[in-house]
Amino acid sequence: MATSPSHRWGQIIGQEFLEVAIEPLMRGIATTHGLYLDQKGTRAARTGKKISWVDLYGNTHDLDFVLERNGSDAKIGFPVAFIETAWRRYTKHSRNKAQEIQGAIMPLVTTHQHHAPFIGVILAGDFTDGALNQLRSLGFRVLYFSYTAIVAAFASVGIDAQFEEDTPDAVCAMKVQAWEKLDKATRNKIAEHLLQEQSDQVTEFIRLLSESITRQVNRVIVLPLHGGSVAWDTVDSAINFIESYNETDIIVKPVARYEIQIRYNNGDSIKGEFVNKEGAVSFLRTYQPPLRPAPDASATK
Repeated sequence: MATSPSHRWGQIIGQEFLEVAIEPLMRGIATTHGLYLDQKGTRAARTGKKISWVDLYGNTHDLDFVLERNGSDAKIGFPVAFIETAWRRYTKHSRNKAQEIQGAIMPLVTTHQHHAPFIGVILAGDFTDGALNQLRSLGFRVLYFSYTAIVAAFASVGIDAQFEEDTPDAVCAMKVQAWEKLDKATRNKIAEHLLQEQSDQVTEFIRLLSESITRQVNRVIVLPLHGGSVAWDTVDSAINFIESYNETDIIVKPVARYEIQIRYNNGDSIKGEFVNKEGAVSFLRTYQPPLRPAPDASATK
């Protein structure tokens, strides 16, 4: 079934154009911080052209950009950032899109909670404040380009990007043809215009992303818990137990588990619970900085 010109024009703005605008930002971050940027396209480490990650429930989620530590073309690394992009022309669809993004990203955040990845969303078009705030309330960092900003960016090279539900197909077809005739340099100019007009918001989004990537551990809290749990059939019984519990009991009981909290200098924190030393130590080792090779003594002679 052929795609209508209006639908095709929406695809151009929401997929092709947004990728032209956002990919250099993500590429720059990856280069600056020594990360691997995965985006749609072929990669030896995975099959197909889509970026697909599996959550702990076995569900697969397709993503737009993932920044990985220790990743390469041939090896999937640890996720440090999940970035989604989305376009919606009408506000009536914005809440559904926000929920769709939430459904794709949050299970992956839970799956990779020990890495506490940055979660960001880059939106364009018409989104309600309710949809934007829903994402922010879940921890998403939001970079939003309004429909007006998109139209202005295309107008900078002489393309009228405006369209409505009743815009004739012939008019939308002309917009599609105009885009397809543009060379790479001109398409980049549209993207540069968009980013420049909202440079403050873009800078803040990149700052938050960089801050998450470069965060440093500033405190590790370890709580060894001794003894076993006690179960009661009623709340009253539990209250009586607590009120009569001897907190000064000096008898050392077996360790039930280790609770660990890692706190970062940007306010992020990661928690873990482990039933033995081995699990706790293994968990903490994943947060140790890489060992630097010892200096070559012969080089100083």
